Amino acid sequence: MDEAAELEAGLQALGLDRAHAPALLAYLALLARWNKTYNLTAIRDPREMVSKHLLDSLAMHASLDAIAAAGGSLADLGTGAGLPGIPLAIVKPGLQVSLVESNGKKARFMREAVRTLGLDNARVVESRIEAFDVPGAFDAITARALATLPLILELGGHLLKPGGVLLAMKGVVPDGEIAALPAGWRVLDVRPLTVPGLAAERHLVVVGRERGGDNA
Repeated sequence: MDEAAELEAGLQALGLDRAHAPALLAYLALLARWNKTYNLTAIRDPREMVSKHLLDSLAMHASLDAIAAAGGSLADLGTGAGLPGIPLAIVKPGLQVSLVESNGKKARFMREAVRTLGLDNARVVESRIEAFDVPGAFDAITARALATLPLILELGGHLLKPGGVLLAMKGVVPDGEIAALPAGWRVLDVRPLTVPGLAAERHLVVVGRERGGDNA
């Protein structure tokens, strides 16, 4: 099975329209090309990137349906080469995505990807997370393999609106991190994720403020 067929099968398994495949494959091709020079990701094989990057990023898409339908906003913190933010922006055109990354070469790549793909609902923010000074601006923040839950909240919790949520992508359920959540935050849900083509365990941990509502 080639990348296109694997991606289309994965999109179908995730309940996503296969019409998104061309844009996702265009992003993948750009990432593979830039990766040869700029070392944006340790995964070099485009086939491997389909499951470990694209489909892994998209496994959480249903948790953003309500926010996207309302034209809401997501900040992808420490996004690297744009994962999960760019794939999510492609499949959720109603979602306003800010791609927050301090590494200059990764930010340059993302600006090129956003321009090439015509992603009007995505913008690149070249900044350290804690220096991104827009408190209360986002309905949700996310992070994929960035840091522990307490550290994500320490760096980026200020970005959430009242009632906003952290949607943290994790492997096994991080019981230790959950137990160490800072005061004022609580786990609202832990959602098992199935990633087509990956046997590894995946979970989405939804965290909100103690008296905030869950709008995910």
